[in-house]
Amino acid sequence: MDIELNNKIETRILLIRGIHVMIDRDLAELYQIETKTLNQQVKRNQERFPDAFMFRLNEHEFSELVTNCDRFNLLKHSSSLPYAFTEQGVSMLSAVLRSPTAIQVSICIMESFVKMRRYLVSNIGLFQRLEQFEIRQKNTEKQVDKILHIIDESRNLKQEQGIFFDGQIFDAYVFAADLVRSAESSIILIDNYIDETVLTILDKRHEDVEAIIYTKELNRQFSLDLKKHNEQYRPIEVRTFNKAHDRFLLIDDKVYHLGTSLKDLGRKWFAFSLMKEWTGREILERMEI
Repeated sequence: MDIELNNKIETRILLIRGIHVMIDRDLAELYQIETKTLNQQVKRNQERFPDAFMFRLNEHEFSELVTNCDRFNLLKHSSSLPYAFTEQGVSMLSAVLRSPTAIQVSICIMESFVKMRRYLVSNIGLFQRLEQFEIRQKNTEKQVDKILHIIDESRNLKQEQGIFFDGQIFDAYVFAADLVRSAESSIILIDNYIDETVLTILDKRHEDVEAIIYTKELNRQFSLDLKKHNEQYRPIEVRTFNKAHDRFLLIDDKVYHLGTSLKDLGRKWFAFSLMKEWTGREILERMEI
């Protein structure tokens, strides 16, 4: 019976405000009395329970208690905050309650407090090593974050300028698709040579991103492909514009210069670059549209 009681007590010793304490409800259960009765006895002997012996939980502590301890679920909607008793407070309770059960239980509780304190003292070296391990782990996480940041910056740099060689068809396709996916509001392609593969790439955009293509002319076959595409997928608008020689891809307000048409990605050498001195708005103004 004592072993069972001791095990029950140990599971009810909590760490609050850096102090090992027991909650009035748990103590009342162990003393086999109502919580109300326990607290009434404490109030009648208030001078015996200074702050070092007993304190009332605040709202945050109470919320944490209810969240982390299933046995306190019934207190979730209680308007009364529970009391926490320290080791000295539990010792004083045995003198206030005076029943044989209270005395026996208080002795067991005091033994559990002493046992716990001895355990902490004997394992202080282990706890210190664990603390040092946690510090090293946090430092490692910071280093990993730095590495990931560098990788992201490197990825962004690769999206600013580069060269694709013949045969890098998939790499070039992935590059273009990533650019399309990065758009937040609009994609505008200025390209005199387009086919249905361009529509496939532009379909990689997010749902609420509009797509417009400017090209010098619309042939019969592409017009038919565009009509079928727009009947099934999000519409892509195509307009005629015959003043551009090079290819440009406007992602929101960014302007990319492309050395080849999107339909020919990776077939021959081509370069691309982000034109930081220009904005998409300025390009559209130059187009007089």
